[in-house]
Amino acid sequence: MLIGSYNHTIDTKGRLFIPAKWREDLGSVFIVTKGFGKCLFGMSLSQWQALEGKLSELPMTDIDAQDFVRYLSSWATDCELDKQGRILIPQKLREEVQLEKDATLIGVTSRIEIWSSANWEEQDQRMASRYDAMMRSMAARGF
Repeated sequence: MLIGSYNHTIDTKGRLFIPAKWREDLGSVFIVTKGFGKCLFGMSLSQWQALEGKLSELPMTDIDAQDFVRYLSSWATDCELDKQGRILIPQKLREEVQLEKDATLIGVTSRIEIWSSANWEEQDQRMASRYDAMMRSMAARGF
């Protein structure tokens, strides 16, 4: 189960520690790609394959859909855990989401999100100010 949040430091080589309790769900090799906002998404190979299945069903004639597939896929990379439980995040991805030293990892049920701690603080504050409204919105959807 991918839930909770953790703070870690990225080393000078761009390696990030993945919490032990998430490693079984993610696997020893998993996919990291650009997420929404200023974060990265990390998901197991099976989650990525399920997403690929949905993406492959999008109409070839839908330009927005095909651009989304291209963009998401072009940022994706497979990351392998080393013996210390770290992954190497490519510099291109780190730069894209302003991930330099302090990272916050968030479990979001079937994926993880990797944020710079400063960007996560902003996101967390924004969500906290809207939490009651979000709860009402979810209740209206039957949750």
